[in-house]
Amino acid sequence: MRTVWKGTIGFGSSAIPVKAYSATEDHSTGLHQLHAVDGGRIRLKRVCEVDGAEIPQEEVGRGYVLPGGDVVVLSEDELADLPLPTAHSIEICGFVPPGQLDPLYFLKSYYLEPEVAGTKPYVLLSEALQQADRLALVRVALRQKETLGALRVRGQVLMLDTLHWPDEVRAPDFPFLHEDMDIHTAQVRAAANIIENLSGNFEPARYADRYSAALQELIQAKVEDREVLRPTAAIQDAGVEALLDALQETAQERTDTDQATSPAVRRAKAAAKKAAEAKEGAKKAASKARSAPKSKR
Repeated sequence: MRTVWKGTIGFGSSAIPVKAYSATEDHSTGLHQLHAVDGGRIRLKRVCEVDGAEIPQEEVGRGYVLPGGDVVVLSEDELADLPLPTAHSIEICGFVPPGQLDPLYFLKSYYLEPEVAGTKPYVLLSEALQQADRLALVRVALRQKETLGALRVRGQVLMLDTLHWPDEVRAPDFPFLHEDMDIHTAQVRAAANIIENLSGNFEPARYADRYSAALQELIQAKVEDREVLRPTAAIQDAGVEALLDALQETAQERTDTDQATSPAVRRAKAAAKKAAEAKEGAKKAASKARSAPKSKR
């Protein structure tokens, strides 16, 4: 696993050095958007909505859009100078019973591994949380953003769960919540009994991603039936056409050059130059004769 964060768990004057690793990973379907005609991948480009130009990565900045449409542009240096006290520290703010933390708040989980020097206090904190049956509420900064979090124990390993801030959790407001429902107690009891009879322990291995399995079967069937495209063929054809055009253009330029430098062309150009010089000389002589003073008889 790759380390995604390094810092300390801080509580009072104590600081336990740890490294964080992502505890989960997302398996994508592997599907991409493409041109259905030739199989070419569709690429997204950064385009400025003002001038329509494609923007290189080095010119991409960040800013805040005001209600009136004005934009406040923020430089990376200005953002880096903002105070972020939890940039390298998991700051413990308090302890709560696990049942009080609604799963709706949870975002992402990380394993915390102690550095060698912090192993003993790390294990002490882990044992203490288990014996007290508590979670530690913390503040921590990940990816230049401070977030709320919770420390809990899984096995002997401390877990960091990032949480939504309270104002990020929406309150549901559906019409049925304001209506009186006539449900009999006997019906509720019967449904509860059925649920209890069907209940068991959670065994993750029993659950599989059926959609991904079916998708892979479909892809494999198309491969076996050779229902595939070669998207690079269009690119290669375009390259061939471009090469032929370039060769043709070069050949034409050479032909024009050869014709322009042939002896007959050179003699014709020299004769034309001499005729032009003679014509210009005649014009100058005629102009001089007209401007000369006339003799009196």
